[in-house]
Amino acid sequence: MKLEVYADRMSQPSRAVIIFCKVNGIDYTELKVDISKREHLTPEFAEINPMKQLPAIVDGNFKLFESHSILIYLACAFPGVADHWYPADLFKRSKIHSVLYWHHSNLRRAAAAEAEKLLFSSLSKIESFWLKGDGPFLLGGNQPSIADLSLVCELMQLEVLDEKDRDRFFGPYKKVQQWIKHTRNATSPHFDNVHIILMKVKEKLTNKPLMEANHGGARDIEKRWRSRM
Repeated sequence: MKLEVYADRMSQPSRAVIIFCKVNGIDYTELKVDISKREHLTPEFAEINPMKQLPAIVDGNFKLFESHSILIYLACAFPGVADHWYPADLFKRSKIHSVLYWHHSNLRRAAAAEAEKLLFSSLSKIESFWLKGDGPFLLGGNQPSIADLSLVCELMQLEVLDEKDRDRFFGPYKKVQQWIKHTRNATSPHFDNVHIILMKVKEKLTNKPLMEANHGGARDIEKRWRSRM
């Protein structure tokens, strides 16, 4: 039976899993669960993931949720996945785990809660600590790992903001900007293809008439997207 990936591409972790499958040639069926229609809260989806969150996978009789666990499973279970994504070396693996755990308790929280202070703090930590080393990727790597993909997909949600706000977040962090670019290039063309949905949202926000924005239209939409980060 082909791997099934339950996802909504507006979900940052969903995009990371989809990109990973595409980059590594993993044969899968993508099953959309529309968050905006609350399809993730249905009894039918609860059979796949009792926590009612995205993404989730079904591989034969095996069901799994939580994106980091899914990425680790995919890296281990499917042949042909390059070692740099989830290295066999125990020490390198443990370092990747440390980034993933940090992600959940810092960057992920900052986005979900619209906590700008925590977001700036997270970007600063990525710039000064996780990106230190000779390589362009996290932990000084010369090639991306599942941690790079997961964190970059998280930060891509900021693309829906206007240029002024986006520059306010990313402007001070040149290494972060370069790291995002390197990860994007390393997973091309799949990275951009999977993120098309975000670009459409950004275009929609940009094209909102000024009068509507002044009455809360575009700004309210923007706030809703911030709350999903």
